[in-house]
Amino acid sequence: MRITENWLEKVEVVHSDMRDWNPTVKADIMVSELLGSFGDNELSPECLDGAQKFLKPDTGINVPVSYTSFIAPISSSKLHTEVKAYNDVKHFETTYVVKMHTHKVLSEPQETWTFDHPNFENPPDNTRQCTLRFKLQRSSTLHGFAGYFDCKLYKDVHISILPRTFSTGMFSWFPLFFPIRTPMYLPEGKDVVMHLARCVADKKVWYEWSVLEPTAGPVNNVNGRSFSIGL
Repeated sequence: MRITENWLEKVEVVHSDMRDWNPTVKADIMVSELLGSFGDNELSPECLDGAQKFLKPDTGINVPVSYTSFIAPISSSKLHTEVKAYNDVKHFETTYVVKMHTHKVLSEPQETWTFDHPNFENPPDNTRQCTLRFKLQRSSTLHGFAGYFDCKLYKDVHISILPRTFSTGMFSWFPLFFPIRTPMYLPEGKDVVMHLARCVADKKVWYEWSVLEPTAGPVNNVNGRSFSIGL
């Protein structure tokens, strides 16, 4: 593109690990494409915190400015059957990017957490946790949770895979599926309460999740034993 668009004198391509690169000037704008299906699940917070040193400290703009993750309980015997076919706990403690067809969202997605950039925490803390209560309108069977994101690129410009704010034509990301090991019958009028945590250690990031109500279930992926993202 640098050649075809005649940008040879305007654009410099730097081949380097951004953790090692040391530019001679600070940037006015830093644009990145590090978003995952849950917003932060491809280490966007950690990568952008590391690259923040490239920005002018007082006036530099990051694109995206922020992204918020959302989650909702879902029913999908098809997804459960596909995970169960592996016949082990590990695959029930792993998240999956899925183009969901045969599923039912049981309650309106709720916000889990937000990451803002630039991030002026010193040192930055990218751990997060939340406990959410979902109201159900009818009886159903819980098979897991679907994760989404809504991203603010700059000012009022957003991209989103959240159903209620979905960006038309968006096909680059699909929801993130958090399975549970044992399907849970949910009588009409019962609430679902779940706990979700984003955990960070020196060399990895992982999620832990569990159902607290109407029946308490096990904590999935304790200490990232089944699935984690390496730093």
